[in-house]
Amino acid sequence: MTDAYIYDALRTPRGKGQAATQDKPGGALSSIAPHSMVSQLIDALAERNGDDAMGGVERLLLGCVGQVRSQGGHIALVSRLASQLPDTVATKTLNNYCVSGLSAVGESALWAQAGQPGLSLAGGVESMSQVPFMADKADYYLNDDLRRELRWALPVMGAELIASLEGYNKAELDTLSLTSHQRAVAAWDNGHYDSSVTPVRHADGKLALARDEWLRPDLTLEKLAKLPPAFAEIGAAEADAMMLAAYPQLGAISHLHSVANCPGLSDGAALVLTGSKTAGEAAGLKPRARIRAYAEASGDPVIQFSAGFDAMEAVLKQSKLSLADLDLIEFMEAFAATPLKFLRNYEVDPDKVNVNGGLIAIGHALGATGASLVTTLFHELERRDAELGLVVCLAAGGIGSAMVIERV
Repeated sequence: MTDAYIYDALRTPRGKGQAATQDKPGGALSSIAPHSMVSQLIDALAERNGDDAMGGVERLLLGCVGQVRSQGGHIALVSRLASQLPDTVATKTLNNYCVSGLSAVGESALWAQAGQPGLSLAGGVESMSQVPFMADKADYYLNDDLRRELRWALPVMGAELIASLEGYNKAELDTLSLTSHQRAVAAWDNGHYDSSVTPVRHADGKLALARDEWLRPDLTLEKLAKLPPAFAEIGAAEADAMMLAAYPQLGAISHLHSVANCPGLSDGAALVLTGSKTAGEAAGLKPRARIRAYAEASGDPVIQFSAGFDAMEAVLKQSKLSLADLDLIEFMEAFAATPLKFLRNYEVDPDKVNVNGGLIAIGHALGATGASLVTTLFHELERRDAELGLVVCLAAGGIGSAMVIERV
């Protein structure tokens, strides 16, 4: 099998996933169609790499979780039709929950490794202001008997369970959340996102958003401490009994997460340009990073996020690396307890993890997040002239994925 390379990667800023109401305006990207976010990324990648590079693209793969309304009708196909890409570019839309964007990049690597011709654009998109969480109204979410039978709970319940099992307190969750915001604000102020984020514009060319909208530069531990836990009532009604049946040693669930310990639901998109060395050369491009290993995992649907750790361990074994070998790590902030578990339970240097802030500060556009993390890691490795990086993604229902990339 041949190697799979990354030639470029780009994301939009994250807009607040809030539709406009009579009482308040919507997020800055709430009126931007999801396919428009993708087509604007394609335009920006063409401007950076040349039309010949885009002419070498053979396929477009997009992760998207809410595949209804403005994201229905095969959003990858709709995005291609709205872009400068020719009709010959094959398209695929996939839903692997919050790891969807990384699954798309991983699948594009398999195409390259199999020697398939041409380049791939792989990533994801989500407009949560237009298509809210669980907008597809699946029976899996809404049917009480089916939900109990199949052990479904809101994703935040997995984080509450981790916090309970690990014995965390709210102050520890708040400290992690504050660090995420402080690092993200500093990264933007110091230009660390200049090469990885492109502004989004309205149809008339007017700027819609150039910087992540959820950032709170004025946040303090004192402000965080005043925010109460937000999910005890939901847990008591829906999930606590299921979690305690699976983990009876707990006796009770400690509901600790406030809204500030959760990633803001967001609008955004991200794309990674991948392919074999031969495909890149044909498009006049030089490889910038190699996808050294990729793994997906499934696990306990009750604790939900353990599969991300399993995928991480699998990809490290596959690449014959340890966490100490890595220069940078993008670990998905699926609520505060999950990255806190990573930092506490693994031998990892915290100064290598989410150095430019994480989802708690930047926001979470479900289908796009995995590709967004690859984008951040790819450009930060280049900025630091570093070599090895890891992305870890986690999702509801016991889904995880991880990828190691290496600069070349």
